[in-house]
Amino acid sequence: MKLIALAILGFAISALAQTEVVTTAAQTSKPTSSPKKKTDGTNKNPFGPESKNEGPITTEIYADEASFDSGKNIGVFTGRVKVFDPRFNLQSDKLTVYLHKGEDQGLEKAIAEGNVGVVRDRPDPNGGPPTHAVGRSEHAVYTANDGSVELTGMPKVQQGLNLHIATSSETVMVIDQDGHLNTHGPSRTEIRQEPKDEKAGSPSPSPSPKP
Repeated sequence: MKLIALAILGFAISALAQTEVVTTAAQTSKPTSSPKKKTDGTNKNPFGPESKNEGPITTEIYADEASFDSGKNIGVFTGRVKVFDPRFNLQSDKLTVYLHKGEDQGLEKAIAEGNVGVVRDRPDPNGGPPTHAVGRSEHAVYTANDGSVELTGMPKVQQGLNLHIATSSETVMVIDQDGHLNTHGPSRTEIRQEPKDEKAGSPSPSPSPKP
């Protein structure tokens, strides 16, 4: 298989164990003082917590096969696709990415198809740990302009213990960049609560004797 590294200044191709694409978009925050050590993305958990944005935004894409149209700034990835991005993590059977044209060739849009799984973090307003929003569907579109992820194809989203499930093939669920969920169309929501532990040592009531 091939490792294909895609950066802002162009495409560079070298041979390695698995296809990997890295796209980098400039950001206003200060860059880190030292370069990060490169790791094998196949060992990453696509449903793990997202990393904080520090310096340029780097999107890593791993897949079995990849093809590029440099004239149209389009890349197509197939086979065990995994995406690691500070804004979201994703996995699917197929992924089509669209890059901005011109000097800024950062990620513009990504379309995932087949067994899609995506995770985003919703910050806690009280400063606690973020809540993971895990969405699953057959089709998903990520738009970098507003940071939204649109799920179609009988989507379902789990946030903590609560599960939100589409009940129609026409239902569309959108997870925004802050992890908030908006649903358009029929759905079902399951609100779960862990049972409270009974007080230890409390005797169970015995049946009253018959007269």
